[in-house]
Amino acid sequence: MTSENYAKAVKMGKKEVALRTAKGEYPYLAVLDNIPEAANSVMEYPLGLVQIPTDQIAGTKTDGRSRAFAANFMPVLGENSEFAVKWAQLCESHLSEGIREPIKAYEYMNKFYVLEGNKRVSVLKFFGAVSIPGTVTRIVPSRTEKKENKIYYEFMDFYNLSEVNYVWFSQEGGFARLQRLVGKRPDEIWSEDDKLTFSSLFSRFSAVYKANGGDKLDITPGDAFLDFIEIYGYSELDDMTTAELKEKVTKSWKVFDTLADESSVEIQMKPSDMKKTLLQRLIPTSSPTLKIAFVHETAPEKSGWTYAHDLGRMHLEQEFKGQVETTPYHLESTDEKEQMRVIDRAVEDGNTIIFTTSPVMCHASIKAAIAYPNVKILNCSLLAGHGSIRTYSARMYEAKFLMGAIAGAMAENDRIGYMADYPIYGSVANVNAFALGAKLVNPRAKIYVEWTSKKYVDVYKGFWDNGVSYVSGRDIIIPDKSLGSRHFGVFRLDEESPHNLAMPIWHWGKFYEKMIRSILAGTWKSEETGKVKSVNYWWGMSSGVIDVICSHNLPVGTARLVSLLRKTICEESFNPFSGILYSQDGVIQEDEDTTLKPERIITMDWLAENIIGSIPKMADLEEKAKPVVLQQGVESAEE
Repeated sequence: MTSENYAKAVKMGKKEVALRTAKGEYPYLAVLDNIPEAANSVMEYPLGLVQIPTDQIAGTKTDGRSRAFAANFMPVLGENSEFAVKWAQLCESHLSEGIREPIKAYEYMNKFYVLEGNKRVSVLKFFGAVSIPGTVTRIVPSRTEKKENKIYYEFMDFYNLSEVNYVWFSQEGGFARLQRLVGKRPDEIWSEDDKLTFSSLFSRFSAVYKANGGDKLDITPGDAFLDFIEIYGYSELDDMTTAELKEKVTKSWKVFDTLADESSVEIQMKPSDMKKTLLQRLIPTSSPTLKIAFVHETAPEKSGWTYAHDLGRMHLEQEFKGQVETTPYHLESTDEKEQMRVIDRAVEDGNTIIFTTSPVMCHASIKAAIAYPNVKILNCSLLAGHGSIRTYSARMYEAKFLMGAIAGAMAENDRIGYMADYPIYGSVANVNAFALGAKLVNPRAKIYVEWTSKKYVDVYKGFWDNGVSYVSGRDIIIPDKSLGSRHFGVFRLDEESPHNLAMPIWHWGKFYEKMIRSILAGTWKSEETGKVKSVNYWWGMSSGVIDVICSHNLPVGTARLVSLLRKTICEESFNPFSGILYSQDGVIQEDEDTTLKPERIITMDWLAENIIGSIPKMADLEEKAKPVVLQQGVESAEE
């Protein structure tokens, strides 16, 4: 029997050699001693006795027996060799009493290389063992700027807390995100129960994910697991039956598919061309009334942000009389169960298009889109489509650049304040664009940034203490607040009352109108062409969604400059983030003919060189700010 097993193993080994040779790949075991980076390591230290995942055993430490095995650790030597006899004896030992003696191995970049026990690994891999006990020494590589190296250093920090070595991510930040999603503080050590629970849940998910064809996607099971538990919840996974888990994994496949291909996510910078075809113009069409829901984080009278979106809803009612019916909903709390309750209600009321108007509702929107595939759901956030929903926002940084130019021209003492809200996608670009606009007209301008979402911060005291003369305040007036309601846009910081110069406008009605026209014209589906599975709308001043209103008290020369800059931005002949750019820490872009790509603008985690202040960390934020920063926070804020 054991000789028959050896024959089968050899057949598997020779097949692997043939396949790899045909692909031009090295067909035998990798050798750690032949990896130059490992030879130039920083240090080595023992990990002790470790359960080594068999699929992470990549080769041998030395070159000695590497060609006795194919790359999959199956043997390739003849059946009459001494090697075959020893392999068969190990096989018999495993079948009768199990192989208990640990192997010895080195771990490098989360791959394991066997020093003693190659045949034991081969036998156990043949029988499908999930893990093998081994005494392991870790080899630590030198730090580099390569993504794989950065991920490995993140893994080592995570391993020190969890001792979990069987999860891997293809992008930076995955291990810190996992630590958060399982409910742990960044520096919290896992208990034995934590480890057992995680092992069980990850194994259950991985089995279903791989059974559905997950190995064919260009992501790791860890990547998929992160998005799954972020959508459905870590503790909720523990309560799912196998049938429920299979159903949810299947329905979430478009999310995983989008993760696997970065090119499947498109940032649409301007509205689509919605010209009707000749056939559409000749044939009169009639359609039932579109029922559209707007789910707001809070009531319009309590929030300037919600108020602006509700004005957009009313704009739709006026533009599409008889064609659309809109209904506003608002949350009683930001709890995700409450978010799902309200979205469920909107669907039950017959709405086939739902706009969720706050980034905090992103994950609830994704979960709802998976549950209701026939409902079009759009969330007001950036880079969070995941293939199930579409996201939308506006390039407010264009307006902020103009307002920075105004403040720079007016500030006699070169000191300007900027009132920022949450350190999330897009908001840092707004701060930087304002600073660049001020610097354009006043090279000496300094921008003092204060974050309203920080704990224990008196924003105006900070401005007064730094001698700030002009301030960029809140973008939108809160309807029911008369006290302080004039502290918006760019204003002179006077003790009695502010002197307003300009304010930005979010004209959400323009966005909603163009989006509904796109749906009515039948171009919605056509935007998902080829590889594109997720669309993020990020329109600017040229689309009318963003603009700046200037006071009649603004000096004529400054008003003309603003008009000229606005024209060049709308014509796309100028971008605030073009040319040479410097951060507080050095050069960001050194080519004067280059413009930052949209993705880099959205995810900015640096501040311009003329800004005084920093991006707040999660621990510095008020509790009400943390949910949205957890979902949409820039990298610097999440640390």
